Amino acid sequence: KLFHWTCHLVLQLFSIIRSLLSLERQPNLNTNLTHSCEAFASFFAEKLFLLRHDLPANLDTIKELEAPRLSLGPVLDHFDRISPADVDRLLRAGKPTTCPLDPCQSWLIRACPDEVRAPLGDIINLSLGTWTFPGELKEAVVHLFLKKTSLDPLDLTNYRPVLNLPFLGKVIERAVAEQLGGFLDETSALDPFQSGFRAGHGTETALVTLTDDLRRQLDRGGSGLLILLDLSAAFDLVDHELLDHCLADVGIQDTVLQWLCLFLSGRGQRVALGGELSSRHSLVCGVPQGAILSPMLFNIFMCPLAQLVWSFGLGCHQYADDTQLYLLMDGLPDSAPDTLIRCLDAVAGWSRGNRLKLNPSKTEVLWLGLDYMGLGGGNSHLLRGCN
Repeated sequence: KLFHWTCHLVLQLFSIIRSLLSLERQPNLNTNLTHSCEAFASFFAEKLFLLRHDLPANLDTIKELEAPRLSLGPVLDHFDRISPADVDRLLRAGKPTTCPLDPCQSWLIRACPDEVRAPLGDIINLSLGTWTFPGELKEAVVHLFLKKTSLDPLDLTNYRPVLNLPFLGKVIERAVAEQLGGFLDETSALDPFQSGFRAGHGTETALVTLTDDLRRQLDRGGSGLLILLDLSAAFDLVDHELLDHCLADVGIQDTVLQWLCLFLSGRGQRVALGGELSSRHSLVCGVPQGAILSPMLFNIFMCPLAQLVWSFGLGCHQYADDTQLYLLMDGLPDSAPDTLIRCLDAVAGWSRGNRLKLNPSKTEVLWLGLDYMGLGGGNSHLLRGCN
């Protein structure tokens, strides 16, 4: 009760400040579209529903979820309290973006004196100490952007939804992300060849490592097969129960696990268009786009896939949901190696079991080595595990 009462007072304070300063919401750039915000909201909701409907929960996976999960290594079972200095640092981290649902502009919160910022520290510590995340901070506003300026603006499929989340929720997330990220680094819980959204990693590290392995193989006179996997709407399809299972596997327990479960549940979004907001649509799966914690949670969710690929003796590099697996060979194969086929079958099985959708049409197979026509017509059966 104290937590919700404090949140209410702070929101009331910022609402009064906004009304006094007559701060207007950011203008929407999509006022020339003929579609309504409701049409877009329904389109995005139906798209996710159809994808998820084609990926029913697997009975074996459900039975595995019911088994008790006990980590044999280090655990993170509580959050540490943050200090006033931490609050100031968290407020200044990242860009001061403002969500239309915010009671005032985020720059104003950052410019507040210590007397006003002090309640924010209380809110963060109450959230971490009582594993509570306010429902008001789980709501997102979706803005629309054409994927390419040359595309038809009347086609709804040509738009990329970009979610905007309340500023205060992101500040709380940063406090959690610092402690969760520190634990993952100390325990080496993430796959070392996952380069997405990690300090000291990036597309450059992924490309350098991958090309170095392949070039060394070619210099030895060998060859390689490279598979570039594509997952459809991977972030939006993450199953919350399965993610909870993965969190427990890496040592996230007790109040920390409960906080993260609550953080993901009960979310919703509205589409903003032409100064209007659509009705609310619930989000029953996925890690919220634009959230500070989402990349970290997604990396935890994807970690078993890399371990599966390595178990077949293949190399694997990931950048978020982009997965590259490769097989190094000494000579020229007469056909697709059996090891690769079995690995692809296992990857497809893992994807189905974790309610993710492999996209064969965007998955690419590359042969690296001497000119060889034996694989020229073999890409279809190389990808049979992806169908």
